[in-house]
Amino acid sequence: MLASRALRCLLCALSCAWWLPTGTASRLKTPALPIQSEREPVPSKGLAGCSFGGRFYSLEETWHPDLGEPFGVMHCVQCHCEPQKSRRKVSGKVNCRNIKQDCPTLDCDNSVLLPGHCCRTCQKGAVDKKRTDIMLETFEYFHEKGKEDDLHKSYNDRSYLSSEDTGLGESRTDFVALLTGVTDSWLPSSSGVARVRLSLTRTTLTFSVTYQRIGRPSKIAILDSDGTPAFEYKVPKGQTDMICGAWKNVAKPLLRKLQSEQLRISMTTSTGRREEVVGKIIKHRALFAETFSSVLTSEEENAGMGGIAMLTLSDSENNLHFILILQGLIRHKDIEPVLVPIRVQLMYRQHVLREIRSNITSNDPDFAEVLTDLNSRELFWLSRGQLEIAVATEDQDLRQISGFITGRKSCDTIQSVMSSGDALIPGKTGGVGSAIFNLHDNGTLDYQVQVAGLTSDIVGLTIELKPRRRNKRSVLYDLTGEYSRATGQAVGSWSRLEARHIHMLLQNELFINVATAHSHEGELRGQIKVQPYSGLEVPRHELPTPLAGHFVSPPVRTGASGHAWVSVDKQCHLHYEIIVAGLSKTDDVTMNAHLHGLAEIGELDDSSTNHKRLLTGFYGSQAQGVLKDMSIELLQHLDLGTAFIQVSTKLNPQGEIRGQVHVPNSCKPGAPAEVEEPEFDDLFLNDPEELKKDPNTCFFENQYHAHGSRWTPSYDKCFTCSCQKRTVICDPVICPELTCSRTIQPEDKCCSACDERREPTDIKVPEMVEEHLEGCYFEGDQKMHAPGTTWHPFVPPFGYIKCAVCTCKGSTGEVHCEKVTCPVLTCSQPVRRSPSDCCKECPEEERTPAGLEHSDMMQADGPRYCKFGKNFYQNSDSWHPWVPLVGEMKCINCWCDHGITKCQRKQCPVLTCSNITRTESSCCPDCADHLTRDQDKTKTRTYRDKTKTEG
Repeated sequence: MLASRALRCLLCALSCAWWLPTGTASRLKTPALPIQSEREPVPSKGLAGCSFGGRFYSLEETWHPDLGEPFGVMHCVQCHCEPQKSRRKVSGKVNCRNIKQDCPTLDCDNSVLLPGHCCRTCQKGAVDKKRTDIMLETFEYFHEKGKEDDLHKSYNDRSYLSSEDTGLGESRTDFVALLTGVTDSWLPSSSGVARVRLSLTRTTLTFSVTYQRIGRPSKIAILDSDGTPAFEYKVPKGQTDMICGAWKNVAKPLLRKLQSEQLRISMTTSTGRREEVVGKIIKHRALFAETFSSVLTSEEENAGMGGIAMLTLSDSENNLHFILILQGLIRHKDIEPVLVPIRVQLMYRQHVLREIRSNITSNDPDFAEVLTDLNSRELFWLSRGQLEIAVATEDQDLRQISGFITGRKSCDTIQSVMSSGDALIPGKTGGVGSAIFNLHDNGTLDYQVQVAGLTSDIVGLTIELKPRRRNKRSVLYDLTGEYSRATGQAVGSWSRLEARHIHMLLQNELFINVATAHSHEGELRGQIKVQPYSGLEVPRHELPTPLAGHFVSPPVRTGASGHAWVSVDKQCHLHYEIIVAGLSKTDDVTMNAHLHGLAEIGELDDSSTNHKRLLTGFYGSQAQGVLKDMSIELLQHLDLGTAFIQVSTKLNPQGEIRGQVHVPNSCKPGAPAEVEEPEFDDLFLNDPEELKKDPNTCFFENQYHAHGSRWTPSYDKCFTCSCQKRTVICDPVICPELTCSRTIQPEDKCCSACDERREPTDIKVPEMVEEHLEGCYFEGDQKMHAPGTTWHPFVPPFGYIKCAVCTCKGSTGEVHCEKVTCPVLTCSQPVRRSPSDCCKECPEEERTPAGLEHSDMMQADGPRYCKFGKNFYQNSDSWHPWVPLVGEMKCINCWCDHGITKCQRKQCPVLTCSNITRTESSCCPDCADHLTRDQDKTKTRTYRDKTKTEG
């Protein structure tokens, strides 16, 4: 493929990001065809996303662009489909950047560049150095608990002993941040304190925020090491005092900074006095064992200080371990660390129960201690949220912060799936039990339980400990009295949880058991687990849909069961989260050593298979995701409650467990998509004072412009300028060719337009469809366009794209963009004159084989030049091409062949070694052992030459 073609494809593909979908029509209505690549069609169902190189990418998705031969995949360029909000819709914008500057600094001398990588890496043998927190090693609860077990194999709690809580590759890292008011500013500091608990799974960072002494936050931002926002989250209105959110597809450079604790988090309010609290995101080994917590605040106004306490009980004794993270309590400006005496008190209604005195350093104010042998009253007050922890300095500058201790707070869900395969005596009945719980600050536990598909009536519904001997179940609470046979549910509250029970609940050490007339020890059993917050929009506060073999047609007697949360958002995307339990390990081995499930959604009528959709294939016990291209038929079945979710396995490919799903929604053909209300912070986008604070703002013609904004400069209306991270790029307007007979020149426009005014004899009675007389708003150039006008779309930083033409449909106010139709060529070797040209042309000698004009003959006799990018080359000239964001491609040679640009990558020899590497200065990979020998020879020659010179 020609180099000019590759670059043109890059520009054209980037341009498609701006108009997927168009107009304000419903996402279910098929819009006008979007611009398509030359090879593959772009999805045309109005999905919000980006088109690049013939592929469709979802919002927030990242990838490395493939420019085709001879360029290949640009591993040092990362493209990102950024969401773009306009007045009417959410669309996608492709933003590509060079990531080579994000490569880490290596501390080895033998670094290599591996094929398919952008950054150099150290060779095998270089050992990563990991920091260890010595202070935490002395505390019992920071060590992993042993999982000893003395149960008989036929009646143990296998789910408790299993290590399959997460699927393959689902490792999870927890972080915490303490947010307090900024004290190094001349503005009054905030008295607010917030605690943020964050969890990283793959590239998704979820967060749970609790706060005190500050108004309702409007925005949460995660700040890069230089203070610029790397991610912003606008807090929805109407939530509780717990804020839940997720940052998806975190870029690898930012993941590295997160792991190395270089990121901070900021939270601001917009009501009343604008307040801000900020803190550093850190890892902490106390997070995995924490079962109680406290947020410590000061009673002073504009205090700018606070703290958090992470607490847990010992497993066997009534000892309360705790760690304090403090901020702003000690304000010493000395360079050298200073010891500061503090006093830590455990109080009940202002009465001091316990007191500890110690010294902490000014540069590391964290503090860890153990309160031993709590008595029954102290444990009771702890379970009721009535104990208070207070920290005060005892030097000349007296300061104090305090807070009440409650059960650990987060956006996680306490839930349980009960199955016959997990019963104390495992069976295969096809029944299911499902439960969700909510723990309050006062120790009350609300529960909702549902069961279905049982072989006989329920005789017992209990919350229990893990049994230690046969027929010796340890019942903590009996829910049987709350069970309704008519509904199959038990709903109520357990108001007498002890502190030890709360600790065990949050450590996944409790179980729920369902006993029936045929199975007195329990037909169903499930471990009560804390399910981490996933960031999906699913109603976890409601009972999920139960999944059982009993609901499959015909019924399947299986030991597995599950439940699923399902919802449909405003864009008619399906969010789902599925949890499965009870698959026998012996059956599992014959399948593939793990549960291998295929989750699908469809309608209950098995005679029609057209409306079934595969949700996902998964390993482990969980599956979750978002299905965006839902058919209108399936959405209607969800609305009517005639849809199902089914999980199939290799043993039961037609369905192992199934559940009926009812999700009311308004996704109907032709229904207008819901438009989000403008957020409060949007009002500040054009505020000059706010723009000054943004380091990416551009200053041009005595005005501030936000990053990503576009405008027409005052010096020339035939230019369009854009701001790209402090850099202003202005491109000349490219006017489309007009095919109409009459044209007009609008006063405030650069390009002419067709005159659609008709003669009086042709005037017809106007129809009542002119609802958008003002024209169309196009997100690409952020301008209004008159009805009927056409233009080439503008895509910064590449400028105008001549491969597409957009038209404003005055009757609907929609923008219709389509690819330019190129004429049919009769020559065998068509060429593209310029990379920005859309259509190819026949070369001069083939386009006019006979009867050339005199001027053409004169031109044909001499060598013709080539244009590549913005440069012109004479015949036989050769050069290395320059690609945006990458620079000069030294491994690719281009040359001018009688007006035609040709490019070719350097041919590399075939290697037979297994250890292949690549040096930064070399175009071809090489064998690592050959490279080492060549380097040794080079060093030897250099040494000999130096010896001769000195001699």
